[in-house]
Amino acid sequence: MTHAELARHNGQNGQPAYVAIGSIIYDVSTSPLWCEGNHENVHQAGTELSHALKTAPHVAAVIERFPVVGHLEESPKKKAAPNILFIAAALSIAVVLGWALLR
Repeated sequence: MTHAELARHNGQNGQPAYVAIGSIIYDVSTSPLWCEGNHENVHQAGTELSHALKTAPHVAAVIERFPVVGHLEESPKKKAAPNILFIAAALSIAVVLGWALLR
């Protein structure tokens, strides 16, 4: 499941409430603590919550009791911008080679 698909499962308008911890997606719809996809007015269903679990007053095992409904795909990695120093070095070499060929 993509991040966009996960976001649609936010527990609102009849949608189930899914949360992801790492790459695992859990259905927390049956929990009264996730009413309307909102947990304690702090967390919203349809999101990845690994960072929030680190400071939660409960352990991961609480979430792990819920049914697993899928796995979260990694976001596509952005192409790295070319290193400006590499470009400058390549241009310098091209200039020196061009100058040498003209001599």
